[in-house]
Amino acid sequence: MAAMSAEESHEKSTPKPAVKTAREEIRAFCANIADAARDQRYALQKIELEKLQAQVDDRIIILETRKAEYEDWMKKRDAFSKQAEAGLVDIYKKMAADAAAQQLELMDPNLSSAIIMKLSPSKSSLILTEMEAKKAAMVASIISAAGNRSTSKDPS
Repeated sequence: MAAMSAEESHEKSTPKPAVKTAREEIRAFCANIADAARDQRYALQKIELEKLQAQVDDRIIILETRKAEYEDWMKKRDAFSKQAEAGLVDIYKKMAADAAAQQLELMDPNLSSAIIMKLSPSKSSLILTEMEAKKAAMVASIISAAGNRSTSKDPS
């Protein structure tokens, strides 16, 4: 090996200026802007969440309005139903037992049972006597189940 010249020796002893690679520069840049980028991302997420919250609030208002409308409709329906039911029971109170029996046989057994339950026992017994035996037995079993506390609340 040849001896080093003074110039070569000087180059090795003096430190070279730090030359950053592109990767190092990118890493340094990213480290410098990380906090600002995070803050910007959080600000954008906050704005998006506020928009979503406003949409949810609007939907809640719509649902509450519809709920109030539905409850009002249900009150009107229940009032009409009670009035119609009372009128229907009065009609069957005044009908002849054989005519009432024929009509009640054709109705839904649950409805027939409800009507018969609201009539006086003497009128109910006359109607049940005039009904076909199978239909009368079905109505009687529904009436019996309605009075039984151990029966489930679902009539089906």
